[in-house]
Amino acid sequence: MKRLLFFIIASFCVQLSFSQNVSNTLVSDRLDYKYKEDQYYFGVTYNTLTNMPKGMRQNSFSSGFHFGMIKDMPINKRRNVAIGVGLGYSTNSINHNLLISKTQNDSYTYELLNDSEFTKNKFVQHLVEVPLEFRWRTSTASTYKFWRIYSGIKFGYVFASNTKFKNSTEQIKNNNIKDFNQLQYGLTLAIGYDSWNAYMHYTLNSIFDSRAQLNNNNLDAKMLKIGIMLYIL
Repeated sequence: MKRLLFFIIASFCVQLSFSQNVSNTLVSDRLDYKYKEDQYYFGVTYNTLTNMPKGMRQNSFSSGFHFGMIKDMPINKRRNVAIGVGLGYSTNSINHNLLISKTQNDSYTYELLNDSEFTKNKFVQHLVEVPLEFRWRTSTASTYKFWRIYSGIKFGYVFASNTKFKNSTEQIKNNNIKDFNQLQYGLTLAIGYDSWNAYMHYTLNSIFDSRAQLNNNNLDAKMLKIGIMLYIL
């Protein structure tokens, strides 16, 4: 009887151990040890200009919307360090008091306005962007929530732009402003946990080219974008 009881207990333990090994193997098979992270992004930012000429100022809320995809290329065995290269779209608006007027010979003039002289004055830029990122995170093959720090540089091409001016008597809209710098580039930084991250993008070159002048001085304004970036998949 004791031998039979010992045999039953031993058989149960062997069966339990085998079942556990099979279960662990199945779980292991379901994990992707060649996983990639954060291949799509969507962001919302508050935009502000730096290095503005004296007398120029912003008014109202200036916003930016950004989305795209990034190819995640891990460079270590754990796959928590990676290089990212992507393609995206961005639209950015700035509300300000600098009137941009188009002349008959297809050039532009610039004039500072008092707040009482307009009810709306803004410009909008639409860009195709190429982000390059160095990515560090605390991810594993089985972890879906983790910390991340992504830094890099982003190149943007302005493929469309417009200005809108409105006061009590008239409305003026100009499209495809030639004085905007078509190629813009800047530093980026995203820090956060799970899907949500604090985000910053600062352009290193002026958003205007050398033709844009106010009182015979070049407009050398740069754009700073601060907001939230969402990464998924």
